[in-house]
Amino acid sequence: MANCSVLDWQGKEAGQATLDLKVAKKSTAVDLMHRAVIRQQAHARQGTASTLTRAEVRGGGRKPYKQKGTGRARQGSIRTPLRPGGGIIFGPKPRQYNLGMNRKERRLALRTALMARVEDVIAVKDFGSNIKVPKTREIQDFLARLGIAANSKVLIILSEPSETIRKSVRNLKKVKLIGADNLNVFDLLNANSLIIGEDALGKIQEVYGND
Repeated sequence: MANCSVLDWQGKEAGQATLDLKVAKKSTAVDLMHRAVIRQQAHARQGTASTLTRAEVRGGGRKPYKQKGTGRARQGSIRTPLRPGGGIIFGPKPRQYNLGMNRKERRLALRTALMARVEDVIAVKDFGSNIKVPKTREIQDFLARLGIAANSKVLIILSEPSETIRKSVRNLKKVKLIGADNLNVFDLLNANSLIIGEDALGKIQEVYGND
């Protein structure tokens, strides 16, 4: 179980919140999170790179020059891999990079990653509830009040992000907004600071705490 302070929109303390999630053993935690990150990055690859073999390159049906008498090495096709514009030997072909990891391991890695970053968690009460129209400056000023540097990578986790908040955040390159039910290990470990809505803490406990 971990305790964290809850701040209001002005950055002042407004209470306490707890987060209690089952985590992996210390001896296996790092390996588990590493495998989860590698799997996530592998699944993000498109795997669409494709090259042509000599059998697929267009042309080359005629022998470029006669077999003997030229003093040059014999050639049967201009599409040989030895010539420019020819086929590619052992080049990439469309493939899947997916890696296997069972559901219990994935969820355990996610909980472990979140609890490992609990010291960097800032819980916020009524995040952006006073923002009526999209305004990036409001988010920037809020982060400044929390003492977060402008070039710091920030992950904002909300229960149900409104369209106003989404539009306010999307122009900030270093700030990423995700829903509480769409957590992933890479984003949790990659961010310098984690900002979680107070209601999102309850949803995280509900979605990921029952295992």
